[in-house]
Amino acid sequence: MGKSGVLLTLITTTVLTSACYPYDVPCPMIAQASVVSVTVAREYAPQVKTLHLKACQDGACKEADLELYPGTVSIDQGCTSDGVCSATASPDGTLMGNLMLDSLTESPMALTASGTAADGSALPVRTLDFRPRGDFPYGEHCGRFVSASVELNAEGLRPRV
Repeated sequence: MGKSGVLLTLITTTVLTSACYPYDVPCPMIAQASVVSVTVAREYAPQVKTLHLKACQDGACKEADLELYPGTVSIDQGCTSDGVCSATASPDGTLMGNLMLDSLTESPMALTASGTAADGSALPVRTLDFRPRGDFPYGEHCGRFVSASVELNAEGLRPRV
């Protein structure tokens, strides 16, 4: 076998061997936070001064006064001819808050929200039994992310989709 035969054999073996091993698709290096996120609806936000949330799941409960901050919506700024795209955040009138948990699973969760209104009176106590959602936002090879998001409005708490 000459040099060209050895070279052809080497190239063929390399191509066939590499085809047998799938290349790893990179996953984002994002840690999942065990958190219940609450969005106070735009029309209800002016009535809310403070918000207290209690979450119970798998026999454990956690509660805290939430730090509320203005919610935003992304405004598309378009893309340049070389494919660079951008967006900006704009206030949308909602309020946002998060309750950090020790762990978060897809098992049922019971939430209780209370707080004070802008005039200092007590907000109505709202409860919700729901199931956090699991999803594979970066593909199944990157692992399952569990999220628990709810919205509070004048009618009560509801899961946020």
